[in-house]
Amino acid sequence: MTDLDRTGRRRVLMMGLAGAATLLATPALAALPKRGARSLSFHHLHTGENLRVDYWVDGDYVPGALASLNHLLRDFRTQRQIEIDPKLFDLLHALRGRLDTPAPFRIISGYRSPATNAMLHRVSGGVASHSLHMDGMAIDISLANRGTAEVYRAARSLKAGGVGYYPKSGFVHVDTGRVRYW
Repeated sequence: MTDLDRTGRRRVLMMGLAGAATLLATPALAALPKRGARSLSFHHLHTGENLRVDYWVDGDYVPGALASLNHLLRDFRTQRQIEIDPKLFDLLHALRGRLDTPAPFRIISGYRSPATNAMLHRVSGGVASHSLHMDGMAIDISLANRGTAEVYRAARSLKAGGVGYYPKSGFVHVDTGRVRYW
C-alpha cells in the first residue's frame, strides 16, 4: 500500500468519524431511545412500495430491516442498491418525533447511482455533481400531513447533517453529511 493510499484511507476514516461524532453530539439524536425499538414507515412515490420496519431494537440495528431499507431506497431507475448509512434512519426517526407524526415518509429519492445522478445533474440545476445520495447518506422526502416548510424547519432544528428546502418541488432533502442548510 502506498503512502497516498494510506493517506486517502485515513482521510476517509477521519471524515466518517467526524460525521459520526457530529451526529452523536446532536442533542436530538443523543436523545433517541436506548431501549425498545426505533421504527420508520415509508411510501415510495416512484415504485408504489410501502414499508414499515423496526430498524433498531434494544441497542442494535436489525440486519434484515436494514436490508429491506437498502432495497426500498435503491436507485429505482437502475435497480442498483448499496448500504444506506444507518444514521440516516436515526435522523429520520428523530425528525418524525420532532414532527410528532405517525405518517409515512414519502420517498422522492434515496440512493442514486453515479449514472442517475449525472443524468439528473444535467437536467436540473438543483442536483450536485457528487451528491450524498450516491454515498447512501441522503434522502429526499415529504409527509402527507405536514407542509414542506414545517418539515424543513423541523429538520433544521435537529442540527444534524444537511437540510435542503425545495418548496416548488414539494420535498425536503436531509443527509448525514456536515451541518448546512439551503
